[in-house]
Amino acid sequence: MPGLVRGVARTAVIAGTATAVSNRVSRRQAGRWAAEEANYAPAPPQATPVAPAAPAAPAEPDPIALLTSLGKLHEAGTLTDEEFAAQKARILAQM
Repeated sequence: MPGLVRGVARTAVIAGTATAVSNRVSRRQAGRWAAEEANYAPAPPQATPVAPAAPAAPAEPDPIALLTSLGKLHEAGTLTDEEFAAQKARILAQM
């Protein structure tokens, strides 16, 4: 019987030692992995798609040039006095 108790005690000591060593190794590896992970730079943020710019509005025609061409049409008789006055008022209102 004393041999049986001695064998069980020896097994318990060996198992306890193995468990302690295994736990220590696991903690050490976890610490190393955490340190390595901290050394890695975080991934750059994902670029968000940018909506294309709206097309530029067409350039407004020069009001002086419009009035000049309107005057030439009126002198040529293409526009009546009323049409000329209405178009002239519209151009001047936009200025």
